[in-house]
Amino acid sequence: MIWLLALAVAFLGWMPGSATADQIITLTNANSAINPPFTGPYGTVDVHLVNSTTATIKLTANTVTIGGTNYIYMFGDGGTIGLNVNAASFTASNIVGSITQGGSGFQAWSLVSTGSGNEDGFGMFNFQVNSFDGFAHVIDTLTLTLTNNSGTWGSASSVLTPNPGGSTAAAHIFVTVNPAVQSNGALATGYAANGSVVVPEPSSVVLGFAALVGLGLTQIRRLVRRNSLALA
Repeated sequence: MIWLLALAVAFLGWMPGSATADQIITLTNANSAINPPFTGPYGTVDVHLVNSTTATIKLTANTVTIGGTNYIYMFGDGGTIGLNVNAASFTASNIVGSITQGGSGFQAWSLVSTGSGNEDGFGMFNFQVNSFDGFAHVIDTLTLTLTNNSGTWGSASSVLTPNPGGSTAAAHIFVTVNPAVQSNGALATGYAANGSVVVPEPSSVVLGFAALVGLGLTQIRRLVRRNSLALA
């Protein structure tokens, strides 16, 4: 009888959907501030569903070799991480930034604020972490907990949802030689995300619209002038 019970437990554990796998999001695309020449992937976001209303997020820096030189993509400053959370109401807690892959000379990481915000080139995210302050305080790992206050999540892949640009996660990247040394400074800074669509900045959209309006007015003036000359 005992062996039948053990067999039943093993079978239930094997059944598809009985366990929730993490969702691993890879930040593969960057804005022109860092790519070229620094190519991705830039980091990963591990989404782990603890229960139907709680998920943990872990952002981890990636290292790459380009032209024989090893680089690491650190995180920091405004828009340290941007997430588009699939919940009408949610809270974030246990936000911790750290250096786990080595590095020297860096100052302690500290949180400045959270809220919605723009990740340059990838649009708005309904949750963003802003940390203090520049390259001296960068990190290679950030963890946090999300709590859904308005519903439930059925799987890790349902915790985040794409923003209008197609990105679920983004980060503010600081490029430096690996292993990271604070006195070396950053070679470049920019933003990376998993979306394939780069969203124009609001200022760029306004400028583009103004240019189109100006072009239209120019054409109208030419038509009016032609008609006036024809009638003269």
